[in-house]
Amino acid sequence: MKSLPLARAIALLTPLALLGGAYAFQYIGGLPPCEMCWWQRYPHFAAVPLALIAYALKGKPCWSALFAGLAGLAIGISGLIGLFHAGVEYHWWQGLTACSTSGGGSSADILNQIMASPLTRCDAAPWSLFGISIAGYNGLLSGAAALAILALLLRWRKA
Repeated sequence: MKSLPLARAIALLTPLALLGGAYAFQYIGGLPPCEMCWWQRYPHFAAVPLALIAYALKGKPCWSALFAGLAGLAIGISGLIGLFHAGVEYHWWQGLTACSTSGGGSSADILNQIMASPLTRCDAAPWSLFGISIAGYNGLLSGAAALAILALLLRWRKA
């Protein structure tokens, strides 16, 4: 059956495409990420090496399926974070508040870093298409990909 190779492909291509899109919005579109945007990227960062390991283990189908499934789980987690973030943007619920600095130094240095940082709010969607924000698209696409990977792995297991 071709379901395992397809699951591996989705597990690798989804996080690469969504991270590529996120970085395009950031560096080409000039939309710096908020804290919750970064939270959505971390599981995709984890999914890429897991999917690569799944490819490296093509000769051992059970192990390959395990790592493709772990990549799918990471993608699904990103999707859940994306849906939560979209809910914050639509003001369906309140988000978590966070303030972070990138370095140490004196109080004046930290204050200068904060003042020089672009203000990016988690509760305001900087871009949307058809009323769906970037976080919403991540939630929908990552969720669909995670479900597809799970379905393909279940089909592979039954075969």
